[in-house]
Amino acid sequence: MQILTIVNFKRLKIGGFVHGLAGVGVQNASTLTPVKRPLLCEKPYKFYARLLHCGCILSFVKPAANLYFYRVAAAYKKPSTGKKASRNKGYFSVKRVIGLLAVLLLALAPLFYPYIEKNLVSAWRWTKDLGRSPSYPVYKSFHIHIPVKYAIHGIDVSSYQGLIDWGKVKRMRQDSVHISFAYLKATEGILLPDPYFLHNRRMCRRVGMVSGAYHFFRPRANGKLQARFFLANVSVEKGDLPPVVDVEVLDGVTPEKMRKELDDFLKEVTLKTKTKPVIYTGLKFYYDNLAGYYDGYPLWLSNFDHSSLAVLPGTQWDFWQHSNRARVSGILHGVDFDVFKGDSIAFRKMLVK
Repeated sequence: MQILTIVNFKRLKIGGFVHGLAGVGVQNASTLTPVKRPLLCEKPYKFYARLLHCGCILSFVKPAANLYFYRVAAAYKKPSTGKKASRNKGYFSVKRVIGLLAVLLLALAPLFYPYIEKNLVSAWRWTKDLGRSPSYPVYKSFHIHIPVKYAIHGIDVSSYQGLIDWGKVKRMRQDSVHISFAYLKATEGILLPDPYFLHNRRMCRRVGMVSGAYHFFRPRANGKLQARFFLANVSVEKGDLPPVVDVEVLDGVTPEKMRKELDDFLKEVTLKTKTKPVIYTGLKFYYDNLAGYYDGYPLWLSNFDHSSLAVLPGTQWDFWQHSNRARVSGILHGVDFDVFKGDSIAFRKMLVK
């Protein structure tokens, strides 16, 4: 009987408190004598805000109150015997303790979530990098793997990349990796100038980016005419990178025909600029069509997504295009990423005198 009095009294107090939200107060908790309170004078949103706030409080208070009253009742309850006693081994069973701990963890989650997230992300990245060479890590800023044993990095661009903010390209850096040079497409065949070449060349010089020009070679067209067309659009100056001829297709002609026209192109450009052009090509195309014919010219090889450039013994190369999907600040599209084989001294020796 004493237990029921305590429980009923508590319930009456809580009930009176809730009724008070609706404009009815409790003058005497034992008799529930209503006292009218003016409700119309309050703005509706204030009433609902009070109701919501108190509802949130009660949602936390009610479980605690129930637990308290249950323990009080259990203190006055006689111990049961038989099968019924075996069913009630106490309120704090293993399942309920686990449930309470889970609720507590969820309630405190905002406090320790950043630490959990940080550790999970670190563990995930560590798992992804298992088995990868430390000399070929992912550079998050550039979105690609970059071989770290090379000190001088660059890009090559064309009209495909659109309008480029060369100031942002120059300033971009992650650790020791930054853009030191850029090759710009100038011409193709005997009729196609790149519409962005002049702008790119002018802006590179303005921001202090070392740059050079390249020509996309078409084996079907006359090599000497292609060289003249290239030189009509490009002014090779002191401090520039040497001009480049991009040879990566046969266009349906024989390798012998391609090499004949390429010889004419190289001789004409060398004669006019007093500089040997760099030959750019893919690794397979080089060994199929060019190896052994142009050993006296600087070589730029393309071979994507490898930790090192797998060339045959005796192959001398100067540039390596190791990715075609790098992300660089100031460039809206993916871009080719390159490295220079030598150090800064060898790089300066490569420039046009």
